Amino acid sequence: MNNTHVTSAEDRALVPVDPAAAAPTVAEPAAPSAAPVPIVTVPGPVDTNPAAVYLAAKPSAAGRRGLVRSLNRAAEILTGGLATSGLVVNWPEVHYQHVAALRAALLEQDVKVATINHTLAAVRGTMREAWRLGLIDAETLARITDVRNVKASTVPAGRHLSPGEIIRLFDICGDTPVGARDAAMLAILYGCGLRRSEAVSVQLADYDADEGSIIIRYGKGNKERVVYCQPAGQQAVDAWIARRGRWPGALLSPLVKGGHVEQRAMTAQAVLMRLRFLAKHANVRQFTPHDLRRTFVGELLSNGADLSSVQRLAGHAAASTTARYDRRPEDAKRKTAALLPLPYTAPKLLLEEDPPPIAAATEPAPDAG
Repeated sequence: MNNTHVTSAEDRALVPVDPAAAAPTVAEPAAPSAAPVPIVTVPGPVDTNPAAVYLAAKPSAAGRRGLVRSLNRAAEILTGGLATSGLVVNWPEVHYQHVAALRAALLEQDVKVATINHTLAAVRGTMREAWRLGLIDAETLARITDVRNVKASTVPAGRHLSPGEIIRLFDICGDTPVGARDAAMLAILYGCGLRRSEAVSVQLADYDADEGSIIIRYGKGNKERVVYCQPAGQQAVDAWIARRGRWPGALLSPLVKGGHVEQRAMTAQAVLMRLRFLAKHANVRQFTPHDLRRTFVGELLSNGADLSSVQRLAGHAAASTTARYDRRPEDAKRKTAALLPLPYTAPKLLLEEDPPPIAAATEPAPDAG
């Protein structure tokens, strides 16, 4: 016997209905899907690769290296880790949402503001080349370039060396062939405010011993300028040339054991390593070659030189760049802070402790760089 009860329409009308259960189910709106990740592509001809064209147009090797790092950083984020080289990103598939997501990802990674903006600038430059190559349209480019830089106020990088530190660096050079070379290197890095890439590019023919001038032929952006050695700096350069000899070629050269000069240019990396060596043996806190340039600008401005003249000596395209090296505002802040009375006296036992001994400086050994 079939016990199935068939409910009539009238019966169903008498059954109480839950309004919530009877209401039609409305699907929750789906979260917007993530922007499609630009695919990785096999590099085609170099002359049709926007990243390659963009990099090739940069005259400075140091500038290209920095842009390569930024494009590689962008590539890793844009492709979800599938690529670590900007040369294999399918740049025509990059759109506004990708660059906006790149900016957000860099902010989440707590990357320095300068690094974020440099990365965004590298991407914008690459996309401009993609437009010039006919790979994207003008509207796509306009949307991408609308992604703004990150604005922030940061403490200037690097540090200024004190006059005492500069003296110790020169003193540690000593009266040896490599010491003469190192003193000349300091004289043009600090005394003339050169970038290390400029210092290793200076040729003997670029130095005028009568005027104490040096022509910088391979400055940033391939801009030439003339800088001048102070009398003491000129003496250091002349003393090195007497050891080096007058063969045509790079002014700064490496030496091998025995103090023999190699007839080739020092590398920028060798300059960095020698400065680290000198800092260690002169009991000077570590610094970068660019810190000598910062100190050069800061000392000139602190001693009353006008901003425009210092800008030309440093080879800066904008006076605002030179002004960032100006330490006078910090000196004023330091003096202002010192006006605040603070009632603290160090305990007597701490005052009687002997200061830590200073490591004895040793004479620099010849280098291979």
